[in-house]
Amino acid sequence: MTQHTLTFLAARARQSAEHDVLTFAATADQVLAFAAIDRVGRDQDGLLSGFQRPQIAGHIREIRDYLESGLAVLPNAIVVAFTEGVILEDLDGGICRVTLPIGDGGPKGLVVDGQQRLTALSTSARRDFQLFVSLLVCRDDEELRRQFVLINNTRPLPKSLIYELLPGVDGLPDRMQSRQLAARLTERLNFNAASSLKGQIHQHTNPSGLIKDTAIQKVLMNSLSDGVMRLMVQEPNGERQCFDLISEFYKAVQMVFPQDWWGHKPATSRLIGGAGIQSMGYVMETLAQLDDARSWSDFARGLACLEGRTAWTSGSWDFGNGDVRHWKAINVTPSDVSLLARYLEGIVRRDLRARRASRAEAVGA
Repeated sequence: MTQHTLTFLAARARQSAEHDVLTFAATADQVLAFAAIDRVGRDQDGLLSGFQRPQIAGHIREIRDYLESGLAVLPNAIVVAFTEGVILEDLDGGICRVTLPIGDGGPKGLVVDGQQRLTALSTSARRDFQLFVSLLVCRDDEELRRQFVLINNTRPLPKSLIYELLPGVDGLPDRMQSRQLAARLTERLNFNAASSLKGQIHQHTNPSGLIKDTAIQKVLMNSLSDGVMRLMVQEPNGERQCFDLISEFYKAVQMVFPQDWWGHKPATSRLIGGAGIQSMGYVMETLAQLDDARSWSDFARGLACLEGRTAWTSGSWDFGNGDVRHWKAINVTPSDVSLLARYLEGIVRRDLRARRASRAEAVGA
């Protein structure tokens, strides 16, 4: 005999007089038996249907890997909405028995929030893992869509706050491991007394900082993935070496360009803005790899060739081939950061070649 309903004991919340809101626990298979994920699309006439975004394969895979770790918990509830077919029987103490239709004609409910978690769990080997389900009974389809928009329009946590929290989090997916290390180094740069950037990085716990934490993290992540820090961090005391390297480099930047660094904010100096911090990060890589620079004095020697050829706070940048830009025209965009980095690196590389040639001549003489 085919089963046509599923029944759960649920806690009922007193909220809106026009809606029934309750919560209970169910497996992914059970949820998908009474609710569907209605993905957004348009028919041949261009009419919109559904409302869920497409699946994000990487995100689903990360959740599944986490679930299969054996220590996983998912405290956030899947939100499911119905417009009909729900039978509620009130019991004592705010508890009710909820009966949901399944089977004939397919699921009657729609997943409003949590589709990625639900999809991940449905493909996991953990078939007995239970999710919390928040059930909302709406009066019609229009109200269901309105609730979807309102529920999914809550303001997400700022990325910078999430990144600041990463150093204290264990068991992260591989994709976030490098970000976690960059966040930990950024924290160290901002709060370690030995750092040349102490107190200067803007974080939620240091709102007076002027340098964006995300700009410093991009410098670190570039180096950790493809630069000098990639191998350095694997050495004994590698994380300390990475900290010292970037701290010494920006100390040199402050020494070579004091009038463009101190007393400024990103709006008045492109050096401490995102474009300047990131582009100078590429210069750090060039000097560390090609000139074996490690101390601030090493870096300052390599940066000396840039004096008089920058426009951090006034004047214009001359990038060649008629590309001349007012100093304020450099923005935090990938194209501007790349352009500025190539310009600065080009000067530094030419200076390195000239110094090597001069040393070779001196030896030959």
